[in-house]
Amino acid sequence: MRVALIAPPFISVPPADYGGTELFVGQLAEGLVKKGVEVVVYTNGDSTVASERRWRYEHAQWPIKQDHFASFKELDHTAWAVRDSAESCDVLHTQSAIALPCTQFVRRPVVCTLHGPHHPQLTDLYSRYPNVHYVCISNDQCRQEDLALKTVIYHGIDVNQYQLIESKQQYLSFIGRIAPIKGTHIAIEVAKRSGIPLKIAGDIQPAFRDYFEAKIKPHLDGNFIEYIGLADLNAKNELLGNSLAMLFPIQWNEPFGLVMVEAMACGTPVLAMPGGSVPEIVRDGVSGYVCRTVPQLVRHVKNLHFDPVALRQYVNDNFSLDRMVSRYVELYQRAMTESPGSKAA
Repeated sequence: MRVALIAPPFISVPPADYGGTELFVGQLAEGLVKKGVEVVVYTNGDSTVASERRWRYEHAQWPIKQDHFASFKELDHTAWAVRDSAESCDVLHTQSAIALPCTQFVRRPVVCTLHGPHHPQLTDLYSRYPNVHYVCISNDQCRQEDLALKTVIYHGIDVNQYQLIESKQQYLSFIGRIAPIKGTHIAIEVAKRSGIPLKIAGDIQPAFRDYFEAKIKPHLDGNFIEYIGLADLNAKNELLGNSLAMLFPIQWNEPFGLVMVEAMACGTPVLAMPGGSVPEIVRDGVSGYVCRTVPQLVRHVKNLHFDPVALRQYVNDNFSLDRMVSRYVELYQRAMTESPGSKAA
């Protein structure tokens, strides 16, 4: 079996720092290769994923400063990737809705992982391609989509890439986009109310620069509230692994939230606000707590009693790379049997 993994062209696979979808593609690709599946990753020329790689644009481009023109670039890359992969691959696995119209011109089974939140206009587009096998990354996301061919496959990670740290330091961590929906300002409030320092890592995108300047920057003192910038894998291990807990006070319906699993793999509990997939990933008293208010977050921050080894085992049992890869292999095989091609409705 030969599978094409078509990623957007903007971030390298795997990502140097920011890039949840690209982290997923990189780990899936390498996991498939280990299972004997031939894989071609369509990405950019800066990518280093350990599989066959093809690209139309040589260099990564992040952050995107011109969204209108960036969409042309992604469409050009994706249309080329669909056409090219259809000549030699058995299954085309896309990561964005922009690929769907391109698939009507080829006769190969198509899998599309839904990485973003539910939106009625996107659902309408999905419905026009009923032969595509859609992958929801949480049950919450799946309940919102009325699709003929859909399945839930949780993201998984290679736990061996994450360092288990059993002796924690006296600080909290936050990692993610610095944006209102991610609740960075709430993480700061929790730290101040609990009296425990906070270290923040994440991407400041141009669209949220004003938010950073108004809500985050005034609190940064380099000591109690510290912004450390972007975090690559080594920095993630250090930041997440040494912290007492990772704060995930989201203000939207998170489709999955891969960083929660990364924290748990380092032996660190997650204190999160509910939204989307959070209650599926954070199990109260086992891998962290789901809290509805800031006072609840503060109360749990002050009373943390988790076994780091048990947290890592929780990831192995529920969100391992091998489990995710096996589910995708099963889906690819089913798609090859049930879907002779992908046509528009």
